[in-house]
Amino acid sequence: MSATDDKRAVMAWMEGPAGILRLNRPAALNALNPEMVVSLRLALARFMEDETVSHVLIEGAGDRAFCAGGDIRFVAASGRAADGKAQAFWRDEYALIDDLASARKPVIALMDGITMGGGAGLGIHVTHRIVTDRTRFAMPETGIGFVPDVGSTWLLARSQGQTGRYMALTGDTFGAADTIHAGLADLHVPAAALEAVRERLVQASAGDIAGILAEHATRPEPGIFAEEEAGISRAFRHDSVGDIMEALANRSASFAQATLETLRRRSPRSLIVTAELLRRAGQATSLRDCLCHEFRAACRCLASPDYYEGVRAAVIDKDRMPAWESADITAAAASARDGLEPVPGVADPDFSPISTSLELPAALKAAH
Repeated sequence: MSATDDKRAVMAWMEGPAGILRLNRPAALNALNPEMVVSLRLALARFMEDETVSHVLIEGAGDRAFCAGGDIRFVAASGRAADGKAQAFWRDEYALIDDLASARKPVIALMDGITMGGGAGLGIHVTHRIVTDRTRFAMPETGIGFVPDVGSTWLLARSQGQTGRYMALTGDTFGAADTIHAGLADLHVPAAALEAVRERLVQASAGDIAGILAEHATRPEPGIFAEEEAGISRAFRHDSVGDIMEALANRSASFAQATLETLRRRSPRSLIVTAELLRRAGQATSLRDCLCHEFRAACRCLASPDYYEGVRAAVIDKDRMPAWESADITAAAASARDGLEPVPGVADPDFSPISTSLELPAALKAAH
């Protein structure tokens, strides 16, 4: 293992028979940038080829975050400059998601701490998905004028009841119990025990992983779905955001009214496009189909004022008071109409395997 003060953004090494991938930007909550995505793809591919590696473990440095998502400042700057870098980043990122989902060896994700957006994508598609009492999971994109991506709609459309639609549209933050309930994680390990469990996992054979995890798994504290799932299912069974909001408005329960207020604060355009992404995801036959739909929707967001306003309000001015282009769902219908159409001249993601003959980025050469 490399020195603990190593400044590389992605660290890759072997520990016992395990290949370790560590996101190492704790000051930035391990947020992903383009170089990190390419580094992860290359290192993962080499671990898959290396017969001495039996399984892979992905973790985040520090005790605050697994990964807080992609670098939205970078994406917004690229969108404004129309330089194509954001689209290139997404192509690589979505290819990484496909790599993780199709990995031929077990992959363990320790989703301890903040796990949001693109960071969630690194954890929700692998074979062993671990959350802790520190997990704060979210697909918060509707709050910044964007859409849930990184293959999340493939799983959210298949969540128990309508919990996935609730998570995607509200963009709220959830703990371990709700994340497991919605099918986005497998089991809960107490944060206090995580280091000891990790030590056993990295020394284990691939066939022993499930047993070790089952031995240490505990029941997390109940989340909101334990109490509110029936109401969520009634209101969120509709494909149309307008119908969902009407159903919530017709209920007097405080939870319904609070949820309605949450939706009213989200980008109306993003809500409409997200609902359509989920509808298509429910009919899709593969994760790749969903990644392509999400890519097109993401590219379309770069032409929407809502995305730049959402980024401004969330990470630049941080006033949390975005002024969306449209006042409500009805007014946003026109701007959302082409929200999933391909952008002319912009190619869909390429899911071809990355060549391991490529040079690792300089920051990784000494780590693998």
